[in-house]
Amino acid sequence: MWAFTLRRLLYAVPVLLGVSMLVFALIHLAPGDVVDILVPPEVPKEIADSLRQRFHLDEQLYVQYVAWLGRLMVGDFGVSFFTGRPVAEELFGALGNTLVLALPAAVLGFLLGIALGALAAYNHGTWLDKLFSATAIIGVSLPHYWVGIVLVAIFAVVLNLLPAQGMGFEGLPTSWEHVQHLVLPVVTLSLIPMGVISRLVRANVLEILSQEFVGTLHAKGLFSRRVLYHTLKNAAPSALALMGLQFGYLLGGSILVETVFNWPGSGGLMNLAIFRRDVPVLSATIVVLAAIFVVINILVDVLQALLDPRMRR
Repeated sequence: MWAFTLRRLLYAVPVLLGVSMLVFALIHLAPGDVVDILVPPEVPKEIADSLRQRFHLDEQLYVQYVAWLGRLMVGDFGVSFFTGRPVAEELFGALGNTLVLALPAAVLGFLLGIALGALAAYNHGTWLDKLFSATAIIGVSLPHYWVGIVLVAIFAVVLNLLPAQGMGFEGLPTSWEHVQHLVLPVVTLSLIPMGVISRLVRANVLEILSQEFVGTLHAKGLFSRRVLYHTLKNAAPSALALMGLQFGYLLGGSILVETVFNWPGSGGLMNLAIFRRDVPVLSATIVVLAAIFVVINILVDVLQALLDPRMRR
């Protein structure tokens, strides 16, 4: 098991290195730079050139990349071009806010997905199966940002039950007033993982229920809940892999939802950095999110290997 985990960790090194190269190259392929935004056109060219020299934008691209990667490996994410604050301070504060949103959305989406998928499979061909399958398809099909706008229009504008935007608190929610700010964005974010997990669990459970060992378990007189336990255990490895991917998407793919709800998370920070051409903030945010995504997948691989020893080979 330790050898399996070590192999997965070693595989992560070239992946992260490739991600860092790709991110740095794509960011710098876009025309212009941050100086074009900071300096008005009427300002003398000498001032713009001095700013580029200050930010090391006048150096060759590979020189900039090597210097940036070296700083990144020792935990130095640089300083924001716009705010002058350390990127690490802005980034990890925003990531904490995103986790406050992503964790309950993941729990809600995964639990609903597993429940709806299993119920649809056990009621295969009935109206319940059609209802749960339609719910999963709707959850996958509807755009995040559109669902968020509709929920705001209904529950914040028309019914005036929940706040429309903002976080309303710092750190972890400690009261219902704080939790109210979480309800709409969490529900919005949970729809896609709910639909994806539900479809996968339904397909896996249907396949497992058709296998001979399930009939043997029933023939031995096992209670239905024990048969359900063994069925879900066999469906767990593939579901875990998808859950890991979906949680990574919740961390890095919530930029539109955070924009709709004005949530100060990593998505909002990335969106702002794109418009500002704030390269240190943008590159560090993408690389850190990619690293978190890789770590999540390593953890999922280890959990899958624990559930199914055949995967360690």
